[in-house]
Amino acid sequence: MKLRVEARLDYAFDAPTDILLQIEAAAIPEQSVADASTRLSECTHIARVAAQDGIGDRIWVQAERGLTVDYSATVAINRILADISTLPEVPPHLLPGETVQYLLPSRYCPSDRFQPFVNRTFGTVRGGARVAAVRDWIGENILYTPGASRSSTTATDTFVERQGVCRDFTHLLITLARAGGVPARFASVYAPKVEPPDFHAVAEVFLGGEWHLVDATGMAQEGQMAKIGVGRDAADVAFLTSFGPVTMNEQRVSVEVV
Repeated sequence: MKLRVEARLDYAFDAPTDILLQIEAAAIPEQSVADASTRLSECTHIARVAAQDGIGDRIWVQAERGLTVDYSATVAINRILADISTLPEVPPHLLPGETVQYLLPSRYCPSDRFQPFVNRTFGTVRGGARVAAVRDWIGENILYTPGASRSSTTATDTFVERQGVCRDFTHLLITLARAGGVPARFASVYAPKVEPPDFHAVAEVFLGGEWHLVDATGMAQEGQMAKIGVGRDAADVAFLTSFGPVTMNEQRVSVEVV
């Protein structure tokens, strides 16, 4: 599977501002990146740093009054696919050290508050079968509603309000998976058939000794996602983090199968 991805950002700032970008598809074993181009408007400085867990890069930029970014690439997906529901969980004492942080509560994913709900609702199944059941429960009980959430919306808010966008669906899936003993992290991806077209958020769960992508919205398939980066939740892997006031002039994303 090959994807052609394109993204354009156009933002304005009141004063010289530091910005952290993460919009490039990651060059990792499960996907290869070709014909990549990242063009930025004039900046005071630009620096690349490794992103979380060594997946992808972040770009530090200082912009004076505005910033435009144009990114394009062709990404070949080589991911090994599996039926999530058949995968076993890894006992806690056998988990790799780097996965342990993804069992713990984080800013948008207060998983410790949901353990009674998970045990009561999904207590008869374990591992991948539980993750699949959680994914299906979210699809049946949470309404996908553009504009329904805010940057401060947590998994608790989504659980109570019963609506949200891909970011909210993902935070809730991560929260319930962690509450059920499965390490889960936030993944920013490019994927076709996302409506409206935009950067997409999905969960990644650690089962059977490997990480597997799961989309609670049902819009994207694991074999058709180009991974950008991962983190504990959306705060770790935002496509743009501004350390000052910011205004969006334009943002568009295009993903096509080629």
